[in-house]
Amino acid sequence: MAKIGNIDVGEFPLLLAPMEDVSDPPFRALCKEQGADVVYTEFISSEGLIRDAAKSVMKLDIYEKERPVGIQIFGANLESMLRSVEIVEASKPDIIDINFGCPVKKVVSKGAGAGILKDIDLMVSLTKAMVNHTKLPITVKTRLGWDQNSIKIVEVAERLQDVGCKAISIHGRTRVQMFKGDADWAPISEVKNNPRIHIPIFGNGDVNTPEKALEMRDKYGLDGAMIGRASIGYPWFFKEVKYYLKTGKYLAPPTMNERVETAKTHLQMAIDWKGEKLGIFETRRHYTNYFRGIPDFKEFRLKMVTSDDSEAVFEVFDKILEKYGDFQFSL
Repeated sequence: MAKIGNIDVGEFPLLLAPMEDVSDPPFRALCKEQGADVVYTEFISSEGLIRDAAKSVMKLDIYEKERPVGIQIFGANLESMLRSVEIVEASKPDIIDINFGCPVKKVVSKGAGAGILKDIDLMVSLTKAMVNHTKLPITVKTRLGWDQNSIKIVEVAERLQDVGCKAISIHGRTRVQMFKGDADWAPISEVKNNPRIHIPIFGNGDVNTPEKALEMRDKYGLDGAMIGRASIGYPWFFKEVKYYLKTGKYLAPPTMNERVETAKTHLQMAIDWKGEKLGIFETRRHYTNYFRGIPDFKEFRLKMVTSDDSEAVFEVFDKILEKYGDFQFSL
């Protein structure tokens, strides 16, 4: 049974990865309903929080039904990170996660995210200071290293654990790789199988089929899987993985009716949370996966991703159900 601090997160928990403009409250709620054990917010800039930037502050919204929920922050300045911990605490999350893995240039160029992989001492000292600054469990999400020649993830994990980090999620790529090539889970397994490590080690990167989650558990011996891109527009992935881990069989995919109803719920929740314009815009990225596999679907897809009027989008959903209601999705 995996535990993050005193929080019991279950046997081989499935975690929703923090994803910019994806893992917002509406989507987290849908993933939670479909079996995600722990969900994380989009990553939040510590500098944005202490400046009271509207976009950063809005990302602090969490709801009771999401628990356990982690708020993820990034930054490289100690004072800003400590002040942001205090701001985050007011939202009463269960976990505070530090992003030491985001490979995006605008984050890395400030020495934050994966940029900190060039300065492991700073990574450790920041983590230690944050652990000492809050009673909430501090966890870390990171990558294998900056590049192939600087992978020291076993040592890094030991040092993070030693300063009080309660769990580590490791993406099986270096910063230089970005999202290219295949994720390498072997170094993550080395971390987990290090006899000195006693905190949960979660694997991340390329968990896009139930079989891969099984492999992460049984072949690599990890404590859980953090799922990112495979869940976009497909919150059912969590339920399907759990079913497969339990039975070795595939769960029947959601029906057209379930997909349409979920897409409607998602859009409505997004509009309620962030307003019509942004709600419509930020839900678009999910539609392709909600309706993946339907033949001759281009016309509907185009209307869904170009319309700026929610009524028009809801109308498209109804027309999809009308035309493809009996469509059988393959496993």
